[in-house]
Amino acid sequence: MFDSSRLPHVMTAQDFAVFQEQLREQLLDAQFELAQSRQASVLTLVNGSDGAGKGEVVDRLYEWLDDHFVETLTYGPPTDEERARPRAWRYWRDMPAKGRIGVVLGSWHHHLLLGRAQRRLDRAAFADALAEINRTEEMLRREGVFLLKIWLSLDDRLARRRLDRLRESNGALRRPAVIEWSEIDRRKERERLNAAALEMIEITSTGDAPWSIVPAEDDHYRDAAVGDLLLQTLRRANNGAPASPRPPALVTTPPAAPNVSLAAALDLGRKANADDYSRELHELQRRLTEATTAKNFRARGLVVAFEGNDAAGKGGAIRRVRAALDPRRFRVHGVAAPTDEERARPYLWRFWRNIPRSGDTAIFDRSWYGRVLVERVEGFAAEEDWRRAYQEINDFERQLVDAHYCVVKLWLAITPEEQLRRFQDREKTAIKRYKITPEDWRNRDKWPLYDAAMTEMVDRTSTRHAPWTLVEANDKKFARLKVLRTILERLDA
Repeated sequence: MFDSSRLPHVMTAQDFAVFQEQLREQLLDAQFELAQSRQASVLTLVNGSDGAGKGEVVDRLYEWLDDHFVETLTYGPPTDEERARPRAWRYWRDMPAKGRIGVVLGSWHHHLLLGRAQRRLDRAAFADALAEINRTEEMLRREGVFLLKIWLSLDDRLARRRLDRLRESNGALRRPAVIEWSEIDRRKERERLNAAALEMIEITSTGDAPWSIVPAEDDHYRDAAVGDLLLQTLRRANNGAPASPRPPALVTTPPAAPNVSLAAALDLGRKANADDYSRELHELQRRLTEATTAKNFRARGLVVAFEGNDAAGKGGAIRRVRAALDPRRFRVHGVAAPTDEERARPYLWRFWRNIPRSGDTAIFDRSWYGRVLVERVEGFAAEEDWRRAYQEINDFERQLVDAHYCVVKLWLAITPEEQLRRFQDREKTAIKRYKITPEDWRNRDKWPLYDAAMTEMVDRTSTRHAPWTLVEANDKKFARLKVLRTILERLDA
């Protein structure tokens, strides 16, 4: 394996030609192994000073690799479409599938450095954001995304001289160049930018995702070092991903903890007043219509996650919510087993890409909590995966709330006896038979496992910014009214 640390920081054209010939062959071998196994993906983050040659590095990688399996992901100032969603949305939207290499310009670190340089972020906010980046990057690595984070290092004065030589008197460039820090002009801002970059590199250089500082004075050395680092990353990805998916370790006994059942503590005998139900329903729907069409809602968004026992009435409750919403401004996402496209990316990808624009509503019939419910109970996720999911989900919801989304999480609970009655009713009613499957009956046999998983889920993920609401759903009318009231209370709050 090449070791770029042993390369001289200046390479002659002849030495580079010899090095390049050997490196390119090994890069292609490693790339094709990654593409064929489809067990991991690689994200190469190219960062550094303007003038350090970021664009030239990207061009060189395309020269060395098979571009059928490479995609360039570039991010500048957010578009209108991106401004209408949380900041992280555009990075999740573009996440490459397993087997592919993404080359990133303008990564998720960029806006933080810019904000720090321009004093829009204080030290505490900067530190909090970097800690969140560490957690996100750790999650990506555990989901099969290998990160190569490169900082092209060049003296600030030399970088500016290089850029000046590229410009015509009218400001036009003589050849393409990646310029990402055009907003940073004053010397004090450049000094703050450099200080923030050093702090960021120190804090976010982790064991699984370290920063590689590449001197960029000499173009040949710079390109050779980046190519070598990519080769090492590809080999780690090929060796670190399992050759085949782990077989499910089926859970056959309830976990020892927690011993308390939240559902058992609910008063599931609560009922709506039949005489007042229609009036209350229409009034709550009217209020929801007003709340989601008000002028101040345009800068917000609403995300509602429905979970609960099978046959708990989620579909009926969702229909009553839908009836109060502008059909142009909401979408219901029914969550089933992941598709091949979804399995090829990190778990949260399929939920991130369905986050609505500001002013819109997304309703999830089943949600990202599948990882700590069905995947946990059925053994589709390894224990280490579903245990780390609690923090990952909390981070995900925190990002939504920070972007001015209202997150409402509802668990509809019924008794085993009521579920049995509804199952039997579905089997006897022609228009309801599609709702009952052999899997529903099999899941019913695992009631204690699901009850324990739900209790721990609520305990670990009911936060101040995104609390759980448990809905007593033996009486469907009571449940529908409580669902609507809960959404309105969260919007008002």
